[in-house]
Amino acid sequence: MAELPFDQNTKDPENIPFQKNVYFLSDAHLGIPDYQSSLEREKKLVDWLDAIKSNAAEIYLLGDIFDFWFEYKDVILKGYTRLLGKLVELADFGIDIYYFTGNHDMWNYEFFQKELNLKVYKKPVEKYIGDKYFMVGHGDGLGPDDKSYKIMKKIFQNKLSYRIFSFFHPRIGISLARFFSRQSRNSNVEDEFLGEDKERLILYCKYKLTQKHYDFFVFGHRHLPMNFKVGEDSYYVNTGDWIKTFSYAVFDGKSLRLEYFSQK
Repeated sequence: MAELPFDQNTKDPENIPFQKNVYFLSDAHLGIPDYQSSLEREKKLVDWLDAIKSNAAEIYLLGDIFDFWFEYKDVILKGYTRLLGKLVELADFGIDIYYFTGNHDMWNYEFFQKELNLKVYKKPVEKYIGDKYFMVGHGDGLGPDDKSYKIMKKIFQNKLSYRIFSFFHPRIGISLARFFSRQSRNSNVEDEFLGEDKERLILYCKYKLTQKHYDFFVFGHRHLPMNFKVGEDSYYVNTGDWIKTFSYAVFDGKSLRLEYFSQK
């Protein structure tokens, strides 16, 4: 497997005072299953961002925040104004926000960086947060097998595919994308633990530990919150989703834990 990029913008781990927390969240899939329920989840996500604003040093959005995102040259997708506005507000407030594209929102190029001031990554990165060594990403296509998906991912990530899709009128393109999105969701097991020997991300973490040490692996994609020990001092944490569980991970400089958001 190819070596993952190291985030060169990572601050010196010895110079980060952990008076504030680092947060990880993924898989809100805004846009499904209908307008009203998506809007309710979007408002809840904005409430969560408001709740952590004063205590957040960094926020990692680990992909599939939108069930579909396509960056047309001159057209912005309808909706999501509350969330996009809140992300701009937090970035302007001085909070570093990292956005990792997932398998549903991979066609993201300049808008998030230029207009929202987010740092966008299209594959996992390795970085120090505090004095702990992390691997962070969405999680799709990692681990053994699943060769057909890995081939399809390379095809869809190709810029030629992006250009071809951009020729479709947005109404047609979005309808096609939503159809493929439904097919993708229907083919995934989301709600049950498959076992330590079958969970691809667990197997991937254990493989990477044979090469070097990581304190924490943090991924989304599985829609299944878990904090799983994969080595003597190494843990795989999955952030779950914001469709059913409303879960996220928080790092306080020493430990990484799962929490669940409920409005009081």
